[in-house]
Amino acid sequence: MESIQSIKQRFEIIGNDMKLNRAIEKAIQVAPTDISVLVTGESGVGKESIPKIIHALSHRKHAKYIAVNCGAIPEGTIDSELFGHEKGAFTGATQTRRGYFEVADGGTIFLDEVGELPLTTQVRLLRVLENGEFLKVGSSQTQKTDVRIVAATNVNMFEAIEKEKFREDLYYRLSTVEINIPPLRNRKDDIHLLFRKFASDFGQKYKMPTIRLDNDAIELLGRYRWPGNIRQLRNIAEQVSVLEKSRSISAATLNGYLPTMAGSNLPAVVGNTKKETDFSTEREILYKVLFDMKGDLNDLKKLTLELLKNNDTEKVQEENESLIQKIYGNEPSPNPDPEEDTLEVLQLPEKPNTETASYVTATEDKYHFAEEIEEEETLSLQQKEVELIKKSLERNRGKRKAAASELGISERTLYRKIKQYDL
Repeated sequence: MESIQSIKQRFEIIGNDMKLNRAIEKAIQVAPTDISVLVTGESGVGKESIPKIIHALSHRKHAKYIAVNCGAIPEGTIDSELFGHEKGAFTGATQTRRGYFEVADGGTIFLDEVGELPLTTQVRLLRVLENGEFLKVGSSQTQKTDVRIVAATNVNMFEAIEKEKFREDLYYRLSTVEINIPPLRNRKDDIHLLFRKFASDFGQKYKMPTIRLDNDAIELLGRYRWPGNIRQLRNIAEQVSVLEKSRSISAATLNGYLPTMAGSNLPAVVGNTKKETDFSTEREILYKVLFDMKGDLNDLKKLTLELLKNNDTEKVQEENESLIQKIYGNEPSPNPDPEEDTLEVLQLPEKPNTETASYVTATEDKYHFAEEIEEEETLSLQQKEVELIKKSLERNRGKRKAAASELGISERTLYRKIKQYDL
C-alpha cells in the first residue's frame, strides 16, 4: 500500500491538514475494492482528486476512467449520455449511440455533481448500482455492465432528500463509503503553501519572476474565508502574478484582489438563518403595528356590539372595564358622559335646521374615526413600501433581481410596483 505522502506527490496534492490526510487514507483503503464511494465537500476544494486516486490504485486501473459532470448535461439528454440510445429513439437520433456505462465497462465512472441528476435518471442509476443492468433509451433489451461508480457532490444530501430532490435509497447505495474534503478556510496552514505553488507555476508559465508575499499579506491570506476554496486561491494567484509589476506583494495590494469580505475571519451565514437587513427589521415593525391595529379594531367592534345590545352604557362600562382600559389606556375619555352622546345620536329631530344638521354631522363624524385612520394608515404603508423599494434598489445598484430577492417578492412583482409608483 502506498503512503499518503507518495500519493500527494503523485497527484500533486499540497497540504498537511489532518482531515485532508484522513480523506486520502480512506481513498487508499477503499481503492482495491469495488465499493461505491461518495465524495462530499464545498465547490472548489478538489474533490476530483479522490476518484483519480481510487481508480489508479484499483484493479481497474488499466481500464477506462470517465469523468461526467452531471450538472453540465441538459436534463433531456443525460439519459442518452449515460446509457446510450437506439437509432430513432427520439428526434435527432440518427444512429445508435453507446453511453458512458457501456464504454467504461470494466473501468470507473466519476459522477461529479451527482446531486443535480433528475429523478428519472436516479432510478436508472440505482438499477445499475444494484445489479449492473441498464436499458438504452428507446430499447427494451437489458444490457449488463461492470462499472465502479465514484460520485461527488457539494449539495447537502439530507436536505435534498427531505425536499424530494434526491432518492434516499440511491444516496445510501452511493455512500457506502463517504469521504469528506475539508474547506480551505479550515486548512489555515495549507493556504500559503498552495499560494506559493500556484505563484511558482504561473511564474514559469508566463516566464516572469515568482511573486512573494509580505508577512502581513500571508496573515491576510489566513484570515480570509475563501468561499471559492482552492479554485479561488488559484485564480487570485494568477491575477496577482500577471497584473502586478512589483514581485513583492503587500497586504494592501493583495487586499485589492480579495472580493467583499477581505480580511474578515467572521463565520459564514449558512443554512436557513434569517437575513438581517434594514428591510426585514422595518417589515417586522409594520407587521406588529398592523396586528395591534387589528386587535384594537376587534375590541372596538365587541364594545360597540355590547352597547347596541344592552343600551346601558354604565353597565357596559362596568362589565368591560379591562377592555376599555386596554383600548384607551390611561387617557381621559374624550366625552365625560358617553350616555349623553348616545342620546344625541338616537334622538335626532325629524326636520333639523342648518345648525342642528351641522351638529349632527359633527357628532356622527366622531363615530367614523376608524375609516379616517384606515385611509391615513394605507397612505403611510404605501409611502413606506415606496421608501423600502428605493432603499433596496440603491443597495443593489439598480439590479432588480437582487432587490426583489432582498424584498422577498418576485422580480415581476417588483417591476409592476416600480411602474405603479413611477420609480
